[in-house]
Amino acid sequence: MYLLDTDTLIYFLKGNEAVVENFKASMDMPKALSVITYGEMIYGCRKSERVAENLAKVHHLADLYPIIDITRSVMDSFGEIKAQLSSAGTTVDDFDLLIGCTALALNYTVVTNNTKHYEKIPGLTIVNWA
Repeated sequence: MYLLDTDTLIYFLKGNEAVVENFKASMDMPKALSVITYGEMIYGCRKSERVAENLAKVHHLADLYPIIDITRSVMDSFGEIKAQLSSAGTTVDDFDLLIGCTALALNYTVVTNNTKHYEKIPGLTIVNWA
């Protein structure tokens, strides 16, 4: 199962050839969005010049793919991993860490172009479709 990161969805919506081809190649693989990714996408739509058009696209994606909520187990993992990273002098943006912890809790692979952040999360499987 794939957990689609915000950047991957933006590339897809903009027609990035590599990302579109990877979506096609993985058509039979289940995909989902974190509620964090959904919120980031809505934010991007709201500050764009074509709010209604972009919101329609994001709402369509939300109809196609389940949106995974933040659960207590995700937050337990978030607190533990954030403390580990902090002790090691490493930081990961909280939203990226929440997306990563969601994937860890469900044993999903994060699809992202933002490998620099996600590779810092221990045990997380990532793939870059861009």
